[in-house]
Amino acid sequence: MGKRNVAVVLAGGKGSRMGGNGEDQTPKQFLVVGGKTILDYSVRTFDDNPGIDEVVIVSHRDYVERVAELVRAGGYRKVAAILEGGKERYDSSLVAIRRYAYEDVNLIFHDAARPLVSERIVDDVISSLESAQACGVAVPSVDTILVCKDGVLQSVPDRSTMYRAQTPQGFDIEVIKSAYEIGLKDPDFQATDDCGILLKYRPDIPIKIVEGDDANLKVTYRDDLEMVEMYLKKKGLNQ
Repeated sequence: MGKRNVAVVLAGGKGSRMGGNGEDQTPKQFLVVGGKTILDYSVRTFDDNPGIDEVVIVSHRDYVERVAELVRAGGYRKVAAILEGGKERYDSSLVAIRRYAYEDVNLIFHDAARPLVSERIVDDVISSLESAQACGVAVPSVDTILVCKDGVLQSVPDRSTMYRAQTPQGFDIEVIKSAYEIGLKDPDFQATDDCGILLKYRPDIPIKIVEGDDANLKVTYRDDLEMVEMYLKKKGLNQ
């Protein structure tokens, strides 16, 4: 019997980039598009996937009850817990790692702000974790990437090696736990995502890349909701 697969939906944001200038400060995971909240789409995809055994949602402390209401209304069967996240993104990952620290599981981290993650991507991540200890999702960059410093061009990397990172990112619990244990002892510890932490602190662990999808976009600004609406219409999922 293989490891259990636990989806960790990271929904700890407070919406600071979505509001401003008197706009509604509703965190993006609660914004409604196509008749559902951004968070609903993310949770539903994992809850419905037969390869996912359990789902946990990490929320900012101010919104734990709001998430609980959403879970009740959605009738999700696999949501085992709503965890309280911390100040930084990596704090949200850590709370899930600590919850499952002594269990034989794979943790599959996903940003709630990517509502259109497909069943195919989730399936591919789960499949990758059958032979690899870590995997990320990415799409090739169609643009030339410039490396700049202080507004001055430093180098132009080969575009064929450049990819744009997405989520989910999946890990054997032991390898991501050990990477954090090492990293948190580093006085210069900085984290953008979990694959980056693993790459820096456990470079001995290969990270397999799963092909992503342009529809698996991250909602950061309000204009991004129009793109989500467009993809929902193409898939016939808008209400």
